[in-house]
Amino acid sequence: MGSCVALVGNPNVGKSTVFNALTGLHQHTGNWAGKTVDVATGTFTWQGSEVTVVDLPGTYSLQTASPEEDIALDYLLHGQANGVVVVCDATCLERNLILALQVLEVTGNVVVCVNLMDEAQRLGVQVDLTVLADALGVTVVGVSAGTGAGLDTLREVMVRLAEGEITGPVRPAQLPMERVCTAQAYARQAVDTTPTPQARRQAVWNKRLVSGFTAIPLMLVLLAGVMWLTVAGANLPSSLLSQGFDWLGQQLEAWMRGWDPALRAFLLDGVYGVTTWVVSVMLPPMAIFFPLFTLLEDLGYLPRVAFVLDHAFQKARACGKQALTMCMSLGCTACGVTGCRIIDSPRERLAAMLTSSLVPCNGKFPTLLALITLFLVGQGGSLTGA
Repeated sequence: MGSCVALVGNPNVGKSTVFNALTGLHQHTGNWAGKTVDVATGTFTWQGSEVTVVDLPGTYSLQTASPEEDIALDYLLHGQANGVVVVCDATCLERNLILALQVLEVTGNVVVCVNLMDEAQRLGVQVDLTVLADALGVTVVGVSAGTGAGLDTLREVMVRLAEGEITGPVRPAQLPMERVCTAQAYARQAVDTTPTPQARRQAVWNKRLVSGFTAIPLMLVLLAGVMWLTVAGANLPSSLLSQGFDWLGQQLEAWMRGWDPALRAFLLDGVYGVTTWVVSVMLPPMAIFFPLFTLLEDLGYLPRVAFVLDHAFQKARACGKQALTMCMSLGCTACGVTGCRIIDSPRERLAAMLTSSLVPCNGKFPTLLALITLFLVGQGGSLTGA
C-alpha cells in the first residue's frame, strides 16, 4: 500500500473528524473481505509526499471482544501500515491512554494525537504534551481537528512516520503496574485541571442526566420531544411531496395514454405509484428523526441513556445499548438492526436484533393499518363476528 498510516482511537474522540480534515474528499469507505464493519481509507499530500490513511473502527481496547476490536488488532498485527496514530481526547485523557499503551505493546511506530485541545481549554483542562511525550516515549501532537489547529504539524509527523523516520519509542523505565494504573499515573503527570464555570455546569447536568430521580423523566421528555418533532414536522413535506408526485403522475398518464393498458398500469400504478408513495411517506420522517438522533449522539446523551437503562435491561438478560437500537428502529428497522453491532455479546446482540425488528417504523405502519382495517370493521371498531 506504499506509505500508509493507521488511525486508531476510542469512539467519540474525534477520530473521524481528524481523518476527514486530513484527507478531505480523497477518501472512500468499504468493507474488508469477510468483515461487516466499515473501514474508511483516504490520502493526503504534504510537501510532495503522499500518505494513505486507514481509519480503523473506534475501539476501547484491543481485547477483541467485538468485531471492531478484532479488526483493529488484526490490522495492527498483520496490516501494511508503516505506523499508527492513536487519537486521544484531551478532556478524558486517562481513559484514552489505556488504548495507547495497548497499541505500544503491539507496535513501536506510534504517534499520539491529542485531539479536542480547544474543548479541553474551555473546560479548564491543560495537557502538557512534553510531559506526556516523555512518559510514553513517543511523539505527541496536540490538535483541534474541528478548527484545523495543529493539523499541519500532524501531517508533517505522519509523513515522517510513514517514511520510517520515526521508528519506535524510547520507553522510560516503568514500574511493574497494571495498564490502567499506568494510564492514571501518566494522566496525573501530564494533565492539570482547574474547572471553569462552564465545566461545573456541565458536571451538574451530567449528574442530572444519570441520576435515578431525574434521568428517566428527562429521557422520556427528550425522546418524546424528538418523536413529536418527527411526526409533526413530517406532515407538511410529506403532503407537498404527495401532491407533487400526484401532479407528475397525471402528466405521465396523459403522455402514456396510447400505451398498452397492462403496461401502463404496471408502470404507473405499480412502479411509479409504489415508489413515490414510499418516498413521500418515509423520506420526511427519516430526514428529521435521524439528524435529531445524531445530534443527541454528538452531544454525548445517547451513551447516558444506555447507562441509565442498562440495569433494567439486565433484568431481562439484555444490554442497555439495546435501547438505542430500538429507538433507531422507530425511524427505520433496517438501521436499528444494523446498529445492533455496537453490542459486544453475541447473545445480547441477537436478542437486540430480534427485538428491534419488532419495533414499528414508517414502513410498517401502513401494513399495520391495513391489517387493522381487515380485522376491525363495522361501527365503533367492533370485532368481526362480535
